[in-house]
This record gives sequence, C-alpha cells and structure tokens, in this order.
Amino acid sequence: MNGVQRVFSISRRQLTVIAATLALTACHTSVNEQPPAPELGSGYRTDLTTRHAERHMAAAANPLAAQAGREMLRQGGSAIDAAIAMQAVLTLVEPQSSGIGGGAFIMLWDGQTVHAYDGRETAPAGATGQLFLNADGKPMAFPEAQIGGRSVGTPGVLRALEMAHKKTGHLQWAKLFEPAIRLAEQGFAISPRLHSLIAADPYIAQSPDMAAYFLNADGSPKATGTLLQNPALAQVFKRIAKEGPDALYTGPIADEIVRKVQGHRNAGSLSQADLQRYVAKERAPLCSDYKQWRVCGMPPPSSGGIAVAQILGTLQALEARDPRWAIASMTPLKSPSPAGLEPTPEAVHLLAEAGRLAFADRALYVADTDFTPVPVAGLIAPDYLAQRATLIGERSMGVAKPGQPAGLKVAYAPDRSPLRISTSQVVAVDDLGGAVSMTTTVEAAFGSHLMVQGFLLNNQMTDFSFIPEENGQPVANRVQPGKRPRSSMAPTLVFDRQSGELLATVGSPGGSQIIEYVSKSLVAMLDWKLDPQAAINLPNFGSRNSATELEAGLFSPTLKQALKDKGHTLSEIEMTSGVQAIVRTRGAQGKVSLNGGADPRREGQALGD
Repeated sequence: MNGVQRVFSISRRQLTVIAATLALTACHTSVNEQPPAPELGSGYRTDLTTRHAERHMAAAANPLAAQAGREMLRQGGSAIDAAIAMQAVLTLVEPQSSGIGGGAFIMLWDGQTVHAYDGRETAPAGATGQLFLNADGKPMAFPEAQIGGRSVGTPGVLRALEMAHKKTGHLQWAKLFEPAIRLAEQGFAISPRLHSLIAADPYIAQSPDMAAYFLNADGSPKATGTLLQNPALAQVFKRIAKEGPDALYTGPIADEIVRKVQGHRNAGSLSQADLQRYVAKERAPLCSDYKQWRVCGMPPPSSGGIAVAQILGTLQALEARDPRWAIASMTPLKSPSPAGLEPTPEAVHLLAEAGRLAFADRALYVADTDFTPVPVAGLIAPDYLAQRATLIGERSMGVAKPGQPAGLKVAYAPDRSPLRISTSQVVAVDDLGGAVSMTTTVEAAFGSHLMVQGFLLNNQMTDFSFIPEENGQPVANRVQPGKRPRSSMAPTLVFDRQSGELLATVGSPGGSQIIEYVSKSLVAMLDWKLDPQAAINLPNFGSRNSATELEAGLFSPTLKQALKDKGHTLSEIEMTSGVQAIVRTRGAQGKVSLNGGADPRREGQALGD
C-alpha cells in the first residue's frame, strides 16, 4: 500500500463511529467549549514534494480545481481568472467546503497594489439577536442551528469575484466557467476524501436533494471512484457565464434559494430583497511589518489578518526583549513521524502563548466594522504587542485575558460561541507576477444541507455569536440585519519590505484554527527557511486560548513532556488544515522561480509551468 492509499484506508465501521461521535459531540458542545474539527481528516499523504515553475502556478484543495486554474493561466489569464475557475470547480468537487452558495475573502496583488475583497455573507434583514436562542433564552445546540434555512446568510463569493475580475481579469468571464461546466456534464470521480465526509455526515439522509445526489438507493454513501454528474449545476454555471452573478441574485435561481430557505422546517428569513441588495466590498488591506517582511492580510470582519499580525508582532517583541527567544533560532528537528520534522518545544510554547493573547483579543473586540467599532490599529500596534509580550514567560499562562488596545471607548461582552467553519483555499501567481490568496467557505461541512440546483447553501449565520449580550453588555459579533459574521479566514500575501517584491501567497481552511495554520506556515517559511511543502507538512500546533493543541500522531513523547513541564495542558486532536502556498524567489541573475506546496492532510495540488 503506497502513501496515498495508506492514509485513505478508513473503514466503514470507523466512519460510522466517527459520525456518531460527531453528532453526539455537536449536540453537547456548550458555547464555551471547542467543538470538533469542522471537517474530518482523511489522513496524511506522504507523496508530496515542492512543485517548481517559472511562469505561473495555481494551487487548490483538489487537483481538478488546480488543473482548472493552470488551464486559465496557460491561456494568459490573471491570478484572479485562475481563482474564479478554481472556485467554480471546487463548488462541484469539494461541495462540503465551499461554493457559489457561500462567501470568500480575497487578497489580490496586481503587480502594483494590494487589494482586499470582502465577499462575506450578510445576515438577512429579518435576522435578530435572538436567532439562535431557544424559548428559554439558552443557545441552541449547533446542529439545531446549522441544519436548514435558519443558518443561511446572503451568499457573497460571486459578487466579490466579479468585483476583483473587473479590476484585474484578463480573460472573458464566460471562459472561466468552462472547466467546471465540462466536469459537471461529463462527471468526476468521487474522491476518497469526499466519500469519507459523505459517509460520516448523519444529516445528508434527511435532505432529499443531497440524498439523491450523494447516496445510493439503499442509503449507503456512493463509493470512492463513482462518476458523479451534476447537470443542474452545469446549467447554473452556463447562466452565470452568460449573465454574470446576476443569474444567482435575481430570477429563478434566487427564487429557489428563497423558497428552500423559507420553506424548510427550520426556516430562515433570507428573501429576494436580501439577495438583490447584496454588495461585495473592497476594504483597505491590513498590512504590518514583521522583521524584513511586509505581511498583508484581511481586515475585519475577518479576525485572521489581525490575529496573524498580532502573533508575528508578539514574536518580534519577544526577540527584541531577549535574543534567546528569537523564533528563527528554534529550527525544527528531524522526526520519525510522517511529517519528517517536528518543531522544538520552545517554538511550540512561544507560538501557543502568542496565540492565546491573540484569541483573547479576538473574542472581545473583533466583528464587522460596518456595525461595530474595532480598534484595528491599536490591536496590531508594536507598543501594544510589546506590552502583551511581557505576559509570556517560561511557563504557560493557561488562559489569557484580553488587553486594552488604544482607540476603543465601547465595552463589550466576550463572545463564547463555538469556533467552527469549513473552508477551502486557492492561491495563484500569474505570468505578470500578479498573485491571489482566496479563502472560501460554506461554513460547516456541507453548509446548511440545503441544496439548490446542484450547489449547497452556506450556514454562515452560525459564525455570529449565539448569545447577543451578557450582563447587559452587547457581544460585538452578535447577529444584526445586514451584518457580516466574524471569520477566522486569513488569506495572506508576503512582500520584501525593502524591494516591495511579492515573496509568497498563502492561506488555509480549518475554522478558527486557520490562524494557527497560517502563523505556523509563515514562521516556517520566513524564519526557518523551509520550502513551502516542508512548511505545510510540519505538524500543526497552537492555542485558541484554551489547551495547547497538537496534531494527533505527529509529536514525540519528548516534546509533549517538555510542554507539560512548562505548564501546558495538551489536547492532541485532528487538525485538518488545507494550506496552499506559492513562494516567489529571484535568483542571482534576476530570474524568477515559483515554488508551490499543498497540504498533505487534504487532496490538494500545486501545478505550474
């Protein structure tokens, strides 16, 4: 059995146990506990090596999507052209994670300017702060909130892609949907990962459209390798190709979306007016300095850009305080695990402690800035992070308290809601040096489980706080009509501070753990000089201000004991990242080369020429 086969060898019995566990855990997850991973793991591939290219490169969470991206780049397409083609294909082949029924954040470099596009879903006009409260005033169990129309926000991904395409698209809009239309009509083979997720989902059988598509007549999941055709989605893509995103936001597709949402037994309020009113936004990118690099990420309503900037800024402040705490000197050690490397206990300690501080601030302050003042500049200010860094010592602080950044006069209650989201990631670099990092999502695995003409609708509303206020103080991330829920997505672009040249595009799915995954990958690539594949392969770790999380099966007893000796409470869990990264280097003769990596924990691939 080779590396690929080995990691996907999950028995039906195991999947049944996993499904039952997920269902039970979800039902009993209180608002201040961490829920299980938003997507099951499907193993760790050991066959990936860094891909090299000279002209262009695309990477996505599924090889068929990466191929679509490369197809556009070969035709002279820009990075955003590749991203649109990849998103269309992912809607088809990775429906559990993202699609045109969801939202996205897009970081785009056009060779001169960094752009940040917000295609996050919005709360319907009929939504209130009590949306996820039972009659007794207590928050709903997650599945009760997720499944059905109640959780569906107004989709935004197509509007954001349209906005970005108008700025930097090279190919005709219609051309970008050709690979997805072709695959939807001809069919694609159900991948091992998709099969495992179908098999483990206890709610698919309750959705007639999903059951007809994903299950056999006897209710069993369609087998790996089964050819899956989606003629309904092919027709939707043809309409979008011809009419633009309006095809989704008005007319018969919009009518069916509303009918499904409002007609479900767990009904939501999404209306035709909500769909027609949706507007994607270009926001000011959140850029901060880290040593010799300039790191640009997504501003609110994402917390990802702030948290990553805080973690890196805290590490920099620690080094300035004591050179012995320089993260760059803590290079990973060889390991007999499938990852081949393991971070040092000191590196895990510092990144976990910096993560605790960032997550404490995130829970209190970060929300949609169109509705809630967020002290963004104060949260990433070097003097504030230097002050926060003084809280980090030789032993773990356990649970961090939020700080008091400059620029905020409003008192909030902390958000104690479950941290989860299901996402996908694409990156691309084009012939002209333009680049994109896009994180895209339908929220939990298979979203709301409402299927409309071959695609799934999001359950993004569950990214709001289930509790609107506490002790008379409002929660910043409470439900409000038209508001975008807070996210953890962290699409990131890295530049050389001196030359201004693009160095890397990176991002990951994985819920609130995205922040851990992206921070780890950036430190591995920038400080430890690992190539992108080795950086992504490195075991995942960090803290969301509770236990210190270690990726199960990839850490040595020695490291675990060293962390316990520093006072860490350990949680060894599945950490199903899906990092994609492309690093751009310039040789001594000025020749540019591209190096790409994809996450061994999913099915992704980096492809280039």
